[in-house]
Amino acid sequence: PASAERRHEREALLLALTQIPTAAGHEDRVMAFIDAWLARFEGRVTVRRDDVGNYLVTQRRHDGARPLLLATAHLDHPAFVVTKLDRDGTLHLEFRGGVNDPYFVGTALELVGPGEARCEATIATLDGKATPFKTVTARTKGAAPAWLAPGCMARWAFPRAEITDGCILTDACDDLAAAAAALCAFEELLDEPGCAHFGLLLTVAEEVGFQGAIHCARNGWVPKDATLLCLENSRSFPHDSPIGAGAILRVGDRISVFTPEVTNRLTEVFWFVTKQDPTFRWQRKLMPGGACEATAVATYGYRATCLCL
Repeated sequence: PASAERRHEREALLLALTQIPTAAGHEDRVMAFIDAWLARFEGRVTVRRDDVGNYLVTQRRHDGARPLLLATAHLDHPAFVVTKLDRDGTLHLEFRGGVNDPYFVGTALELVGPGEARCEATIATLDGKATPFKTVTARTKGAAPAWLAPGCMARWAFPRAEITDGCILTDACDDLAAAAAALCAFEELLDEPGCAHFGLLLTVAEEVGFQGAIHCARNGWVPKDATLLCLENSRSFPHDSPIGAGAILRVGDRISVFTPEVTNRLTEVFWFVTKQDPTFRWQRKLMPGGACEATAVATYGYRATCLCL
């Protein structure tokens, strides 16, 4: 078990990362955070970036004798991007992500500007059938600030993030909570014997069709013998995947079954850990209503499975 100090450090990382504004194509603030975090390990890690912004982070001590095992998470989250600003102050935005229509009209948005610039708006209308993205109009509270222009990002306005009774309430769990878990695991295993092959694959633009993951898989940017452990977040259903019952080992999604030998090996590991520690909890489920990066990379011949927080 982690010490109280280490747990506090990890919770601080989780809170900080999940509050950073991000959207598909606008992951730059998250990237700056990750760059600063990785700088702590200079000389011990190799950081590669491809032409769209995906990260491949490996340990310098890895000699290639064992294929890479990569914890994978995406750096975007469902959010809005301003496309037009009318003279009367009406904002037009496109929504990059998959969220059901009832969550839009009448809800508050936080518009994100340069640095720490912020202002609030309220969604007025929704076109849920627009392509390639749903579109909304919104009105700012008061006069629109001078910095507000096409290209600015917006997200739902939530109360201040906090961790209460072991549950985090924050802006962007999908997938920044998983990215935080991946960073913590990487740091934990950085000098652990037998774990030199453990690394990170952090991708962009997952919310708009797995674009980052498909790009690096299609181009062979990740070694073909690597195994990908895709970390995700998903809606909880009380009678199927309750919060508190542990992370979910996904056997597949609505499109495909993940690499069986990888999923089954993790099943064996989790059962072993459960016998050693009865407080360790986990679930094994099919994701029936969505899809994740494990399917995308498996399509290109990679071994992959998924863990859902």
